[in-house]
Amino acid sequence: MDGARDGLFQWVNVPLGPGAAVRETHSAVVVLLGDRAYKIKKSVDLGFLDFRSIEARRVACHRELALNRRMAPDVYIGVADVTGPDGAPCEHVLVMRRMPDERRLALLVRSGVAVRSDLRQLAREVAAFHASARTDQAITSCGSAEALAARWRSNTEALRELSPRLVSKATLDEIQELALRYIAGREPLLSSRMRAGLVRDGHGDLLAEDIFCLADGPRALDCLDFDDRLRWMDVLDDVATLAMDLERLGALQAAQSWLSDYAEFSGVAQPVSLSHHYIAYRAVMRAKVAAIVERGSAQADSAAAAEQTRTLALLGLSHLRAGRVRLILLGGGPASGKSTLAEGLGDTLPAAVLSSDRVRKELSGIPPTQHMHARFGEGIYTPEFTSRTYQHLADQAEQLLALGETVVVDASFSIGEQRDLLRSVGNLTSADVIELRCFAPQEALENRLRSRAAQPAAFSDADSDIAARMTAATDPWPEAQAIDTQGAPAHSLRLALRSLARG
Repeated sequence: MDGARDGLFQWVNVPLGPGAAVRETHSAVVVLLGDRAYKIKKSVDLGFLDFRSIEARRVACHRELALNRRMAPDVYIGVADVTGPDGAPCEHVLVMRRMPDERRLALLVRSGVAVRSDLRQLAREVAAFHASARTDQAITSCGSAEALAARWRSNTEALRELSPRLVSKATLDEIQELALRYIAGREPLLSSRMRAGLVRDGHGDLLAEDIFCLADGPRALDCLDFDDRLRWMDVLDDVATLAMDLERLGALQAAQSWLSDYAEFSGVAQPVSLSHHYIAYRAVMRAKVAAIVERGSAQADSAAAAEQTRTLALLGLSHLRAGRVRLILLGGGPASGKSTLAEGLGDTLPAAVLSSDRVRKELSGIPPTQHMHARFGEGIYTPEFTSRTYQHLADQAEQLLALGETVVVDASFSIGEQRDLLRSVGNLTSADVIELRCFAPQEALENRLRSRAAQPAAFSDADSDIAARMTAATDPWPEAQAIDTQGAPAHSLRLALRSLARG
């Protein structure tokens, strides 16, 4: 320990007897004595915080006290000023009520103890905390696409410098590319959350190690206090910290329940892709912290920090991959099984499903299930009306993709221009465009067309003659992955999901 902390133990003159313990982090030392915990800031400069002066440590203690009293007022007691022989303050100590180690959330999770009710109560409390947390123009600006991209660059560049041995260049390149690509197409989503007041002065560091599950409810301690702008964030970003940490501890189901409970109590729909993005951000940010610890630790601690750096970076990458926004062009002729497959993909991914049959009827002002029998290329099936239909599909897809939703467009896509139109939407919204073409043997198609003709609720108006004419007029589509739909719908769905995984 440094001189200030050596002196502190001499000044307070309390022996470390039974039940006493000392805990150390990269920025502080916590002394546990009786029913109290005494937290002393280290005299360190870590780049993102500088506690080398006694005045800086005094200010930091009072800030930590005020900020943490927002969520745990009965735990944070006050700041003690330690004086030397001359009566002048020589250190400042944050005094807290001591929490029982055996009720630490991280320990409970590692031990396999059921924590569902504790997490649900915490979700309720965090949702209430966010609802009343401070927000203003400066805070709101931290939720912008520009601010989020800057934080990502800061973390990835720090990892490149700190841990070139631990995280490969290829991994960091992919992390940065996926993160910035997501942000580039999601400005409307982030702006809508800013306007809705969802960027708040949050906790900033909801980690399982600092949450205690007590009989009278959970206590979340140790909020991020050294930099306001790192605590000013989208509320989902705040919640994602604990989701990331629970997953790191092997409690994936608990992480998912935590996110679901928070959405329930906050009353705000949280886009799945944005949840993945913020979990990834938190994982990569914690990887950076672990890399800092690794650089300054003794050999045994360094090995553990190095492993944690690698694990967290890969966890972040897995969520960035899972959170990619995709535009799926699902084409094929009449009765090829594309609508059934689109429904299955919509439920499984999940994704928004846009149907050309439905949109065409809506644009014509008639109910989707009302049949409009017309010859090939006539009525609401003229080239002009078809172009209008695809433009409407493109407009709807653009709006949904920009809001972070994966979209399945269920349409014939028989003409190359139709595919190009939707591809341009994917490029505009930085979405991954995946093209699938459904097909089945002629006998299966004929059976489906006959069966569909007897179903009043079917959207499509195509019969065998129109199907044959459409097939003959279809442009080649070499970019699409072919999906055989002649089997059961579940089998076609598995084939499509496999294709999506490869894409």
